[in-house]
Amino acid sequence: MKKIAIYGKGGIGKSTIVSNMAAALALKGYRVLQIGCDPKADSTIALRHGEALPTVLETFRKKKNNFELDEIVRIGYGGVICAEAGGPIPGMGCAGRGIITALEKAEEKGIYERFQPDIVFYDVLGDVVCGGFSMPMRSGYADQVYIVSSGENMSIYAAANIAAAIENFRGRGYAELGGIILNRRNVKNEDAKVQELCSDFHTGIVGAIDFSELVQEADDRRVTLMEAYPESAQADAYRVLAEKML
Repeated sequence: MKKIAIYGKGGIGKSTIVSNMAAALALKGYRVLQIGCDPKADSTIALRHGEALPTVLETFRKKKNNFELDEIVRIGYGGVICAEAGGPIPGMGCAGRGIITALEKAEEKGIYERFQPDIVFYDVLGDVVCGGFSMPMRSGYADQVYIVSSGENMSIYAAANIAAAIENFRGRGYAELGGIILNRRNVKNEDAKVQELCSDFHTGIVGAIDFSELVQEADDRRVTLMEAYPESAQADAYRVLAEKML
């Protein structure tokens, strides 16, 4: 089982990249589990065509431990196994603590044993890496962390914070930094700026995804690009990136 956590600034395109990679690998015959670790609980929505999915935290709040795994899991496009950690009631809890609780409860319910995934993706909100937001990096969860960044200054700033946190966790059984995923936004000197970020943290660009309006068109249809435009160059880019991670 290969476990991968994807971090990056909110809105940078993590969920789109993760969902398309998950679909690409599932369509090749791998068993893929995608767990959204964002309080918005929208990581897997394109894989589920917008179908409602009770989050782990929401279900736990209502039923405590009296719930079944099937209540918090859906099988999405291509056979991707989808789960969403969820978050606290707005203004009444800590989102980081919620991620800890959600991942622990999913594990207690046997999500890994039941589905026996070949690959697990954790899609994590990563503007900051503290408390529960570092949970997917901890021993027993992800083996490697990849950071999504564009060349926009705030995206690079967030990516640097995440990379610094991974560096500080070194030697404590946490996951290692696998590299940077460049999600291009067509800003000036974009590749050079992200390459400089990589140099600062002794890592590299593992793959690059070009800006494409097809991604937005697929999002508007509430499907992955892999489903909407499987023959496109953009779909090939997701396939190549997924294979590099393996």
